Amino acid sequence: MLSGVNFQVAIKVFGPELPVLRQKAQEIFDAIGGIPGVVQPQVEPQVEVPQVRVRLRREEAARYGLTAADVSRVLETALKGRVVSEVLEQQRTFDLVVWYDEAARNDLAAIRAMLLDTPAGARVPLSAVADVLETTGPNTINRENVVRRVVVSCNTHGRDLESVVNDIKVAVTAKVQLPDGYYVAYGGQFEAQEAARQRLLWLSIASAVGIFLLLVVALGNWRAALQVMAALPLTAVGGVLAIYMTHGTLSIASLIGFITLIGIATRNGIMMISHYIHLMRHEGESFDEKMIIRGSLERLAPVLMTAMAAALGLLPLALGRGETGKEIQQPMAVVILGGLVVATLLDQVFHPAFFFKFGRKVFEHKHAVSAPSTPAGPAIKEGSGGAPGSLGTRENGESS
Repeated sequence: MLSGVNFQVAIKVFGPELPVLRQKAQEIFDAIGGIPGVVQPQVEPQVEVPQVRVRLRREEAARYGLTAADVSRVLETALKGRVVSEVLEQQRTFDLVVWYDEAARNDLAAIRAMLLDTPAGARVPLSAVADVLETTGPNTINRENVVRRVVVSCNTHGRDLESVVNDIKVAVTAKVQLPDGYYVAYGGQFEAQEAARQRLLWLSIASAVGIFLLLVVALGNWRAALQVMAALPLTAVGGVLAIYMTHGTLSIASLIGFITLIGIATRNGIMMISHYIHLMRHEGESFDEKMIIRGSLERLAPVLMTAMAAALGLLPLALGRGETGKEIQQPMAVVILGGLVVATLLDQVFHPAFFFKFGRKVFEHKHAVSAPSTPAGPAIKEGSGGAPGSLGTRENGESS
């Protein structure tokens, strides 16, 4: 709908003269024919059809007091028809059209003999002021932004669309020399994909900022929020591997799958890290290896259940490669399935190790928030390895 062609790639050649446009379109067709991944290349069909051309001789027409508009008005009436009245028949009305009959419209001699009324009251034949020629012309002239264009179109197979288009641009630039006033533009599905990719890029950046802020609110600490976000790029590895193993290509449908993956990975990270914080803050666990192992095992079952439920639901879509109606669902399901496997492994490997390595600041922050305030007096130390809110000892060793 954006470019007016039903192909993945549309190479549009713009310029004023149709013969030059057709010549350059053929050169582009020859240039892209050997590019890997290009299939079904074709030049927009344009054939010569018989035409009757009327070329006005303006000096002779002016001698009779006729203008181009006067001649055109008579030609339009004779060959195209003009509505002069309406005919009422019962409750229906019909336009009354005046024009030549079919035999006269197809007779070159009758057209040349067409009579024109001059301002002086005389009548002269059309042949006296114009040349009436039988010739050929293009069956259609397509324009875009008021400029004539011819389209060379093709589809792609076996390679991603962006790489093929980049190779096409290089080949066209190197092999096709365009005269002044002529230029090339690229459209088709590629144009829509580029626009969607740019839109997704900016929306993804805005979403990432929003997700981070929500994680800070949910987890109560920006360090914990960063640890959840740190796993997101690694989760995408599973989707990329799934595309590679299924010989697929990166498309808008795949990008939608990656967006879904980010949501799943974020949810899993929240479940894991928030549980670590809960164990330290409310169940008296210390920040140590024992707490990490306990929290990971307690979250293993929920994570596996949600991952398996989603995987079983997506499996029929992922296996439907090439089936009609699943052109968008199948690539998306493949990405999500591959990412689910990696995200589930990350929950039991990456998050525990990462939190154990860099999560002490989160523990100290939560510990300070949960520890009761003390009146002014001798400084109070918390016991080494104690749980949040646990009793500490004064510097002199007395219990507090």
